[in-house]
Amino acid sequence: MGPVSITLTPDQRISWLRLVRTDNIGPVTFRQLLNRFGSADAAIEALPGLSKGAGRPLSVISRARAEDEIAGLQRYGARLVAQCEADYPAHLNHISGAPPLVTMAGGERLDWRRSVGIVGARNASSAGVKMTRMLAGDLGAAGYVVVSGLARGIDTAAHRASLATGTVAVLAGGFDRIYPDENIPLAHDILDNGGALITEMPLGWEPRARDFPRRNRLVSGLSLGVVVVEAAKRSGSLITARLALEQDREVFAVPGSPLDPRSEGANHLIQHGARLVTSASDIIEALSGADPSRKSLFEPEWRPDGALVPDDLQLAESDRDRVLEALSTTPVEVDELIAQTGIGPHAMQIVLLELDLAGQVEWSSGQLVARRHG
Repeated sequence: MGPVSITLTPDQRISWLRLVRTDNIGPVTFRQLLNRFGSADAAIEALPGLSKGAGRPLSVISRARAEDEIAGLQRYGARLVAQCEADYPAHLNHISGAPPLVTMAGGERLDWRRSVGIVGARNASSAGVKMTRMLAGDLGAAGYVVVSGLARGIDTAAHRASLATGTVAVLAGGFDRIYPDENIPLAHDILDNGGALITEMPLGWEPRARDFPRRNRLVSGLSLGVVVVEAAKRSGSLITARLALEQDREVFAVPGSPLDPRSEGANHLIQHGARLVTSASDIIEALSGADPSRKSLFEPEWRPDGALVPDDLQLAESDRDRVLEALSTTPVEVDELIAQTGIGPHAMQIVLLELDLAGQVEWSSGQLVARRHG
């Protein structure tokens, strides 16, 4: 999306939602469709032909279903925000695969540009909870918004300690499926104190195990840096730290006893270059010049140079098979795929779009493509 913000009309918002909620249309595919066809309406009209070519017809959700979701969100005091709009969280624009639409409630008075993620163990120790409260409270007093995932333990402590100064909870499910149930009152407290709830999932979506890494990429993507307080060697908090590194964000860790398994992950991060944290001042000093908009880590989604795809472009029957044969589960640059197969850039754009819609390929950072596992 370009730097100039626009506000979607009600009809455009419905079309964006219909396209986003269609199976196999992730953030990269969504933007490729808009680049290819110019609008969500035109992309929806073209989908039957594209998906038929890939041998897997797609069903776009109805306009009525999209309208029902928007009406349902309004009953929760929530709103859909598009990536092209001014109130879309700025830092998300600088991550790979940013969601084209997010659902938000609250947050109108938050300074989304000064934000720090705090994550950690669900079975946190008393010392970990105390440290989290101290860090979150001091960061809030210094003008930072605290971002976390509304989980038990460290997340809960971070949100509660920053209620008065502003906190953002990223949900793994829909607004009506807050997890865990015991934190539903906390979610209300966050909104009542001027904080925000945010998710990319639809109403009614019950969070599954694979949805939590998706949530974690938003926790890190919303933040200038991420602090890990306590984490086991294999944990969601370490996934968040890895995602933060991929997004070129700062990673901080609170050291702990080598005898406590809950400290293994944080200590491991410090051993591998994370900034050691003993107080909020360590974080504030490191983030003083942080600005994701100055980073150019992520390339825009791949598309061919030059004019739009000609209307009369015809694909050869063998083009899809040749591309699939050339691909493996190791991501490659599209230009390399073009050179290997001899298929022209515009034809390659259509082939990859069709294969993506059929669930046969997946994108990495919008520039690399691979055959989907399984």
